[in-house]
Amino acid sequence: MTRPSGPLISPARLMDQLAGERPPLLLDVRWQLNGPSQRPAYDRGHLPGAQWVEFEEALTGPPGEGGRHPMPSAETFQAAMRTAGVSDGPVVAYDAANSLAAARLWWLLRHFGHEDVRVLDGGYAAWVAAGGEVTSEVSPVDPGDFVATPNCCAELDADGAADIAYRSILLDARPADRFRGENETIDPVAGHIPGAVSMPALASVDESGQFLSPDDLAMRFTAAGIRPDTEVGVYCGSGVQATHLALALEASGIHPRTGVYIGSWSHWITDPDRPVDR
Repeated sequence: MTRPSGPLISPARLMDQLAGERPPLLLDVRWQLNGPSQRPAYDRGHLPGAQWVEFEEALTGPPGEGGRHPMPSAETFQAAMRTAGVSDGPVVAYDAANSLAAARLWWLLRHFGHEDVRVLDGGYAAWVAAGGEVTSEVSPVDPGDFVATPNCCAELDADGAADIAYRSILLDARPADRFRGENETIDPVAGHIPGAVSMPALASVDESGQFLSPDDLAMRFTAAGIRPDTEVGVYCGSGVQATHLALALEASGIHPRTGVYIGSWSHWITDPDRPVDR
């Protein structure tokens, strides 16, 4: 399977592809941290043909020792993707605007072996702003035959993240105040992994939720010392903003060797012997 050029797609480009001979499968994964299901928003309006994916059921395992949003099992993820119609054709994921949830779906599909997947830049909001059609009609879809086989995106555990922090670059994708151990209202322990570098994920998008240009992203990452041959680890609070930063790294065109610590800070702090910096 050939990977598409770049992990992002604009609304205008998506409109062209949807009118083409091989339109992509659209997956709506709108989600709100600690909020109710966004399925009602999907029911009110979504991109024509888009299939609903429930974040908390498909893109994460049960919270616990693995963190707040640990990896889903291959079986759970495969079943959800098949229900949504995923086979070997192109897929475009989108959420409300800033691509946090869509990036998590992008990373998981890549991790489990589906190369032809992109994220709608700016999500549903950008689509509507561009004059894209929306509908409340739920289109039927044939079950897909996607097979979840980890083979692409590197998943880091706690030891792997600590190792990268020691000998290369480990990026912390949370807001800078949480990295510093300030204003921590989500996790019971404040601080960051020793040696990590603060790189807030949402600084990669503008106020509308669309990603900065590849050149601007590249400048941001090269200023942190990241080059194509750099081994980079990424983590956040629970593995959502981390995948967003991994998406931004790929969109920048630098293409370092990137691994994501999905358990992230919420897993790191489950072991009191792991060190904490503030």
